[in-house]
Amino acid sequence: MKKTFLYRARLSRETEKSYLAWLETCRQLYNLALEQRVIAWKEYRKNISGYDQVVQLPSLKKAFPEFKVVGSQCLQDVVERLDRAFNAFFRRVKKGEKPGYPRFKSYLRYKSFTLKQAGWRLNGRHLYINHIGRFKLFLSCPIEGDIKTVTIIRKSTGKWFVSFSCDDVPEKKLSPTGKDIGIDVGIKAFCVDSDGNKVDNPRFLKKSLKLLKRRQRSLSRKKKGSARRHKARYLVARTHEKIANQRKDFLHKTANQYIKHYDKIFIEDLQIKNMVRNHHLAKSISDASWGMFFNLLAYKAEEAGRELVRVLPNNTSQICSGCGEKVPKSLSIRIHKCPFCGLVLDRDENAAINIIALGQRVQALTSALANVA
Repeated sequence: MKKTFLYRARLSRETEKSYLAWLETCRQLYNLALEQRVIAWKEYRKNISGYDQVVQLPSLKKAFPEFKVVGSQCLQDVVERLDRAFNAFFRRVKKGEKPGYPRFKSYLRYKSFTLKQAGWRLNGRHLYINHIGRFKLFLSCPIEGDIKTVTIIRKSTGKWFVSFSCDDVPEKKLSPTGKDIGIDVGIKAFCVDSDGNKVDNPRFLKKSLKLLKRRQRSLSRKKKGSARRHKARYLVARTHEKIANQRKDFLHKTANQYIKHYDKIFIEDLQIKNMVRNHHLAKSISDASWGMFFNLLAYKAEEAGRELVRVLPNNTSQICSGCGEKVPKSLSIRIHKCPFCGLVLDRDENAAINIIALGQRVQALTSALANVA
């Protein structure tokens, strides 16, 4: 299986200067490649592919010697990154979504570059990059599998990270528990499962919103390019970083608990992009980060030998888990009361029971059809 390992790094001032010089060169190449595509389309109505631009890199190095310092694979990755941005743009256009045309990158918006098989060497907890220097890594866990790419990242707060993308990472299968669970996510409670367990919604953004607003107002008053604006921007970035770290820590711990205790986990196949169009709930849904939680469950389940099953979310909150009758209710009604069988319980727990029941029925039907075939 594939897995990414992210580590905090420390480097000297000389290494930092060399890194920033590389990063600036990569940013310039990205903007030049984007400009070439824009001009080719506006003036000649011609599309330039990423392959065409990669082929032009050797001639670019001859014309501009400053690009020779940066590794060839690193420059190729810059062009490939732009090509991925255009592919995503065309995909969104076809789906009728907001296109989001690739933009030119300023100094603060280009924060990383990627090395592939050459140009770097790992020796224990030290990473050596040719023509840059040494990065001291804080290895919170060992690197496993075959390293395919190494990405150096500079965060907005000035912190440094190194990301290793690895293939053939061995699975760490957990012993079977013989238990299944259905999970219903929400806003009032982050999630409620079919066993009746409830995980409260921590609402990290809401708790830090007052501080964030104050620091953003302070930033907006500062003169562009001034030292005080730089300090104010740093404080805003620190606040966002803390909120993101709190959220990730909470989601990892919650996902680990379900992966540890259950063999099969049933969740709703929610269209979160459509749900955040509701401007009354968009901020709360984004703060809860259901999508990140589902992604964590997916990769952790694959690593542990568990199974994650997505089911259709239609009417899981409206149908009675006791008798199967439909009991319409608005979002403000938090208690499910069935007039047909008299069942009374939390609406999210009722939905979680319906989710696991639906998932088990779908799996049983799929197995039966496979046996017939």
